Amino acid sequence: MTSESENLVCVFCASSDSPNAVYNDAADTLGRELAQAGYGLVYGGGGHGLMGRVARGVFDNNGSVLGIIPHSLTKFEGSIEIGRTILVDSMHERKQLMSQHAMAFIALPGGFGTLEELLERYD
Repeated sequence: MTSESENLVCVFCASSDSPNAVYNDAADTLGRELAQAGYGLVYGGGGHGLMGRVARGVFDNNGSVLGIIPHSLTKFEGSIEIGRTILVDSMHERKQLMSQHAMAFIALPGGFGTLEELLERYD
């Protein structure tokens, strides 16, 4: 259920950089390519790691970025905001809003959180 004015793609991935530069480059490229193709991003918020790379790639290429992050995670992410940020009370609310705004989903390398988000059922 995306906004009529936005075609947002949800990207799940790590909140840290990869030791393998290929994955870092892929995150940079994905962000740039999404924006250049006319798509925006909805993601887990913050500005670190692969998540931050994708968000900056979209934002730096004039794409729309919507980060959704629980209050409890802001202490780990700091005050880095790329585009618009919505603060929510829980991970459940975060995933629900991400699903509501996304027209498609992509996963890049990550950890247990990325896997859990990828396996969630999105109707």
